[in-house]
Amino acid sequence: MSTATAARPQFSRHRRSDFDVTNTVQVSSTAAVTRAVEQLFAAEWPGESFAPIATALSTFDLLFTGRLPGYKGVDTVYHDRQHTLDVVLAMARLLVGYEQTVASEQRLGFARASMGLVTAVFHDAGYIRESADTIKNGAEYTSSHVSRSARFMSKFMPTIGMANWVPVATRIVHFTGYELPFTAIEVDDWRDRKVGHLLGTADLIAQMADRCYLEKCRDRLYPEFVLAGVATGRGDDGSLRVRYGSGLDLLRQTPEFVRQTMRERLDGEFGAAYHFVEKLFEGQNPYMQAIQQHLAFLRQVMRTDAWPLLRRNPPCFTFDPNPLPNVRQLMLGHLRELWGRS
Repeated sequence: MSTATAARPQFSRHRRSDFDVTNTVQVSSTAAVTRAVEQLFAAEWPGESFAPIATALSTFDLLFTGRLPGYKGVDTVYHDRQHTLDVVLAMARLLVGYEQTVASEQRLGFARASMGLVTAVFHDAGYIRESADTIKNGAEYTSSHVSRSARFMSKFMPTIGMANWVPVATRIVHFTGYELPFTAIEVDDWRDRKVGHLLGTADLIAQMADRCYLEKCRDRLYPEFVLAGVATGRGDDGSLRVRYGSGLDLLRQTPEFVRQTMRERLDGEFGAAYHFVEKLFEGQNPYMQAIQQHLAFLRQVMRTDAWPLLRRNPPCFTFDPNPLPNVRQLMLGHLRELWGRS
């Protein structure tokens, strides 16, 4: 195995909050992730041009930091810049691990793998508000953000020579969301569906293996769900429906969410594709190990009611200099309005 693609997991209590699951790549840094992905791709596909992927990542950085004309930058506190970069790194590892695992006739090839990686780069672009948008936070696009991401990719990919991949990329990006049932995601080549499975896997394992996953669910995903109308909303009869009453309530439901996600997505539709990273880590799976550690710790906290143990407060990577106070204010305003109408 090439030393460029192999790395031993480095689990320790000193894992940094904005580093990947192996504590080797700073996933809050576009430059660091670009270097890591380029190293993986160069070792697997020597001689192929990395320039289109590098352009995609630099454009992502402009988009999410609010420097791309026509867009305001990312302001979703859970689906921030670090989340996407973490997914991109996981996707690169899955793609390379897949190529090194399967028979030659089943391999994806550089062009298809590049398409999959660029799709990972922009899988959450739909959360970004455009300059003319009147909504107050990108979380309000939760129910439609995947389709919005597809629209962004349909405009961007031709600029890097990937126009022929637009029909595929704009379909398989839906493996990261809930807008379409999997049966409605139609592609002509089974390899494209495989890329979609790797993409959906990368999105899930990266976020659930995040060092601060539990705190981020409580403090960041819950406000996004409130603004999206997922946590609370109105039924067909106009009555108030509460799915998640608080950040702690969301955490209490997280073990069941993970079980369902494993059953229906990771081990179900995606065919346990997470195993492909093990080729790069001497048979180990640092992502799944971290997820199991999170669940074990959460169950301990729930049994003992020791919620103060969840005390990590990691940095948030949005274009807003005060993202958490601002999103909390928006959340409280939304809840006051909702309860005021009840």
